[in-house]
Amino acid sequence: MKTGTKVILTLIMVLLLGGAGFFYFKFYFVLGEGVKAGELNQIVHKGWVWKTYEGRLIMTGFRGSTQGNGIQSNEFNFSVVDKTVADSLMRCSGKLVELKYKEYSGTLPWRGHHRYIVYEILSVSNSTSLGSEIPIVIDSMEI
Repeated sequence: MKTGTKVILTLIMVLLLGGAGFFYFKFYFVLGEGVKAGELNQIVHKGWVWKTYEGRLIMTGFRGSTQGNGIQSNEFNFSVVDKTVADSLMRCSGKLVELKYKEYSGTLPWRGHHRYIVYEILSVSNSTSLGSEIPIVIDSMEI
């Protein structure tokens, strides 16, 4: 082979390996794993081409709004790949759940719309209203 052909083939191989490495670390390398707990707000099956399961968990506590002085609840938006986990979550709407998830750097259309992929349900319990846990005090009278 000529030297110019070897250089071009080597450059193509380096670019292909670099692109494959980038693709792996962006879409398949797990950045972190964890557990989130809160009230399951919704789980839906949606999509134009790839139907994916998308959910929202409302976590306890509040955080300050980034725009203004208001407060808003903590939301955890996630996707579910496993149909059996998604079907189980669909029966748990409005309940307190603990979900195990993996975090990826990027999203893939067939995996879901979010970087967080829930793959296991650790626990499910009935939700209690906030009013029953915290007494409300008005004019020094407890309700």
